[in-house]
Amino acid sequence: MTLDQLKKGQFAQIKAIKASKELKNRFISFGLVKGAKIYIESYSLAKKTIEVRINNTRLAIRATEAKKVEVI
Repeated sequence: MTLDQLKKGQFAQIKAIKASKELKNRFISFGLVKGAKIYIESYSLAKKTIEVRINNTRLAIRATEAKKVEVI
C-alpha cells in the first residue's frame, strides 16, 4: 500500500521510499523516513495534495510523490 491510498484520519508506518535521491533527501529533511509513523490530516479538493503529520510536523505532499512512499 502507498501513502496516497490512505484515507483521511488514518495512521500508518513508513515501510520504504522508492524515489529519486533528491526526493528522498527532501523527505528525510521533513522527517519522512523508514519507520516513521504518519497521520493523514486531509486531502485537497482535487486530491492532488495530501496534508500529513509526522510527530509535530505538518506538511503537504503531492499525490504523485505520495505514490512513492510504501506504508504498512
